[in-house]
Amino acid sequence: MHSPIRVVIADDHGLFRQGLKMMLQLEDVEVVGEVATMGELPATLTTTAPDMLLLDLQMERSALPEIATLAKRTSILVVTANEGAEEALVALRRGVRGIVFKRFAIETLMEAIRAVADGHIWMPPELQSAVTADWREPSAMRLTEREREVVRHVALGLRNAEVAQRLGVSEVTIKTHLSSVFQKLGLRDRVELTLYAIRAGIADVERRQS
Repeated sequence: MHSPIRVVIADDHGLFRQGLKMMLQLEDVEVVGEVATMGELPATLTTTAPDMLLLDLQMERSALPEIATLAKRTSILVVTANEGAEEALVALRRGVRGIVFKRFAIETLMEAIRAVADGHIWMPPELQSAVTADWREPSAMRLTEREREVVRHVALGLRNAEVAQRLGVSEVTIKTHLSSVFQKLGLRDRVELTLYAIRAGIADVERRQS
């Protein structure tokens, strides 16, 4: 029997936190902490060491700048009322592994939690479409098989050193492959590369289809 997924909830709306807790108690998820302010969050993460943080981006309007630091400690799943693509893309660039819209949380939250826990990126289909709508999608056929393999691992959120270890090559080799990939595809960063990999069928994204 596998261990439950341990989460911390960070949201400044007490009723919403309680609703999440009640829902998660029915699933294979253990809520090990909850906070209402960003100031409480670092200590809570340190003392509870959760598998995942459910974070409201609008909390005190200050959560977004903290994401890059928080993402080094635990997987972050954003639960937000803001359905704009721009803020979501910034969050993904800072290390968020999933985004759930609050109005669909009852239907999609557990799917998102399980997907992120399994190492996937999760986002609603409409958000994925929005953040990629203006891109000119290049052909995956332009990549070599090894480049595709590197891209697939990067899309899972692995760092260069981790990709190198899995593929049995040096970190310098991975950096060389990525440099070639970015140049071939005309992409700017790892988030754009991840979204490209999803669209091109190189990597899977867990998302609700209905």
